[in-house]
Amino acid sequence: MPGRELDSIPSGEAGVAVGYRMRGKLPVMTLAPRIPLPGGTTIPQIGLGTWPMDDAEVERAVRSAIDLGYRHVDTAENYQNERGVGKAVRECGLAREEIFVTTKFNKEWHGDARSGVTGNLERLGLDYADLVLIHWPNPDQDQYVAAWEGLLALREEGLARAVGVSNFTPPQLQRLLDATGVAPEINQIELHPYLARKAARAFHAEHGIVTSGWSPVGRGTDLLDNPVLARVAAAVGCTPSQAALAWQLQRGYVVPPKSAAPERQAKNLAAAQVVLTDDAIAALDGLDQGEAGAVDSRTFGH
Repeated sequence: MPGRELDSIPSGEAGVAVGYRMRGKLPVMTLAPRIPLPGGTTIPQIGLGTWPMDDAEVERAVRSAIDLGYRHVDTAENYQNERGVGKAVRECGLAREEIFVTTKFNKEWHGDARSGVTGNLERLGLDYADLVLIHWPNPDQDQYVAAWEGLLALREEGLARAVGVSNFTPPQLQRLLDATGVAPEINQIELHPYLARKAARAFHAEHGIVTSGWSPVGRGTDLLDNPVLARVAAAVGCTPSQAALAWQLQRGYVVPPKSAAPERQAKNLAAAQVVLTDDAIAALDGLDQGEAGAVDSRTFGH
């Protein structure tokens, strides 16, 4: 794979700001940084991704993640695990406002966002969601503007503390802006060094939209075996997965890596402590393969 060489970065130069201590095999709890959303709330920068866990698996995963210091869980109607997520959140022993819950609704609710979000909340067993996203634009239905208008109303009512979209392209985002004058607070898109989404990220920055990257370690690719990523990780003293996460985190993006294993959850959370040099980030930027590997949200969606 192409990428900028890192001969200029001696091992250890980039460094890791160690923000946790070890107790046995797992680190003592450390909380991820929070970043502001345009609507006035804040979101923990690292969340627990939960697809494709079922209710039983996700309940265990969310419990262990919260014990480790996660305060953000990412679920969706289509993941079919909102009940397990909600049970873990309700029974974790922390106040509801300490756990940030992101969920999403499917295309059948684009014309009736209220019913979609009500369904999310009923399955979660929660009074509100911290962030609700339109999961896919599904332009063949031509109802995503109505879905966005519905979400804005639900934010005003407090059923969703923040609202946004997922898998929207810049032209689709522009249409929401043109119709309502209000940009989504966040757009969750597939994002990793092989799929850098430069046009989308530039649009987000221009319009105050927070970028969130799903599949941050490159689903179905050899990203974690890439020699450039390995070189960056070795220079920093972290794992390739942590380096890939740090590539987004240092830009101020939100990442929800999925893991049911406590040790891997801990390593993902510790990526917030990794510090990459500008040269390391540029080297990972050089791995971009363009949009060919992206799921086409103009034709795919649920």
